[in-house]
Amino acid sequence: MKKLFSLFAAVLFSALSFAQITLTSDPAHSRIQFSVIHLGINDITGNFDKSTLTINADEKNFVNSQVNFTVDVNSINTHIDARDKHLKNADFFDAEQFPTMTFTSTSLKKTRNNYYTLKGNLTMHGVTKPVTLNLVYRGSHVNAKNKKTTHGYQVLGTIKRSDFNVGPNFPEAVISDLVRIKGDFEMAAQ
Repeated sequence: MKKLFSLFAAVLFSALSFAQITLTSDPAHSRIQFSVIHLGINDITGNFDKSTLTINADEKNFVNSQVNFTVDVNSINTHIDARDKHLKNADFFDAEQFPTMTFTSTSLKKTRNNYYTLKGNLTMHGVTKPVTLNLVYRGSHVNAKNKKTTHGYQVLGTIKRSDFNVGPNFPEAVISDLVRIKGDFEMAAQ
């Protein structure tokens, strides 16, 4: 019986040493924001109200983790209804034809404590291109009531809208080609 218990413990320890956990973002405490420069003089910001970040985290070596996010394009929100409708139409995102944006990581490299270079494929407006983003681990908090751990992650980067054929009829003098992205996510194991 002791040998059986020892064997079971060894197998369990072995499995745990290669354990992965799946972290999923909490919709109430997560958001992807974007910013463009309008007329060369002013930042215009908005966000996507519906997005999900998932990290299949390798607990032994985080750089082996897989990072994915999806965005509901129809949830775009710039706080101006007419602009939101315009951004959803064929002039920009064409949300009827392309309702979802996705990102799938291809590599994760630690640059310093809690900072990573995140490379992957972004699919937007029916176009898939490789992009490089920054991922920052902001820390964790244990809820005193339910003992669950919440982790904070931030994704930062800049992409070119022209790479994805978004707003091709709007020159850079009107709307900057560079779009800054900032995603803030509270995540917990599922």
